[in-house]
Amino acid sequence: MSIEALLDKFAAVSAHPKAQLKKYKAEGKKVIGVLPYYAPEELVDAAGMVPMGVWGANDQTISMAKEYCATFYCTIAQLGLEMLLNGTLDELDGVITPTICDTLRPMSQNIRVAMGGKMPTIFLAHPQNRFAEWGLQFTMDQYHEVKRQLEKIASKAITPEALQASIKLYNRYRRAARRFVELASEHCDVITAVKRMQVLKSAWFMAKSEYTPLLEELNAELEKLPAAKWTGSKVVTSGIICDNPKLLQIFDDNHIAIAADDVAHESRFFKTDAPETDDPIRDLAVQFANRDHDILLYDPQSAKNRRGEFVAELVKKSGAQGLVLFMQQFCDPEEMEYPYLKKALDDAGIPHIKLGIDQQMRDFGQAQTAIQAFADVLSL
Repeated sequence: MSIEALLDKFAAVSAHPKAQLKKYKAEGKKVIGVLPYYAPEELVDAAGMVPMGVWGANDQTISMAKEYCATFYCTIAQLGLEMLLNGTLDELDGVITPTICDTLRPMSQNIRVAMGGKMPTIFLAHPQNRFAEWGLQFTMDQYHEVKRQLEKIASKAITPEALQASIKLYNRYRRAARRFVELASEHCDVITAVKRMQVLKSAWFMAKSEYTPLLEELNAELEKLPAAKWTGSKVVTSGIICDNPKLLQIFDDNHIAIAADDVAHESRFFKTDAPETDDPIRDLAVQFANRDHDILLYDPQSAKNRRGEFVAELVKKSGAQGLVLFMQQFCDPEEMEYPYLKKALDDAGIPHIKLGIDQQMRDFGQAQTAIQAFADVLSL
């Protein structure tokens, strides 16, 4: 398949999660919605079901979800519920609701009430003290409970062998995704900011057994191309999510390419592999413990501003000239972290801009002005 055909496929999938859901249902498969973030999708895959990311949407309006969500909930969470109520994702066979932030913590109850108890909802509590043996045990206990509830939905047992195979599959996917991020920077004349997002976003709506070979095929085709003679600027993006094609089109219009990212919806999700041993539940718990440099995860060395320094170093290593922070509205952790991130970037001499966003954005005038001005600064 040509690069253009592969990119068109990824673009279509990323824009139409409902069509993907209907496709899998028509194939007789059960599909489990996975809210943000760090849920063990491997357990869903090992049960013979398809995990599908529920990260809100840019083309929908919050209406029915307002009845069940507080006004200060971020639009990611509110639109996740909206899609269950408005028919976009109501055919899911269940949902997993991690509790990684204060907004997500009550979402299992919001969903249960809003859906009249008809949507199986699996509550997942991750420990912040995840490094010690008792922290790993807590995570393992949680994953065993998720496993038990998934087995009930799937009407089949999740065997250790099936879970080991799923972990291998997901590690293969993560390697391919990390390679794609590198190639997207090398070939930013072909992989624009919008197309890069579409490739990465579509992974949330496809079974990894289907998505990974396509991504590996795209990587192989990109590796055949000469490196781009890029005359524009390059940036690193940071935040929870930046999947709005109209916003990213402003990057493309101003010849700004994305060299790398520190985005939860993108590279943070696939940067950490799981071990592959004969204890797969523990492997998943160790993987979660090994996740690092995330706003929502406890860092026992936080006084050293490790995360800020990590992001600054990422900009340097990627060859980018600056950083664009997509600040999710009503996200207290991101807002509280910003002064520390800004200090690390300023200390490293890295220019950056902060864009307040949510998934109800319709007017991009201010963002366009800010990005245009930033492009001028980076070109100096």
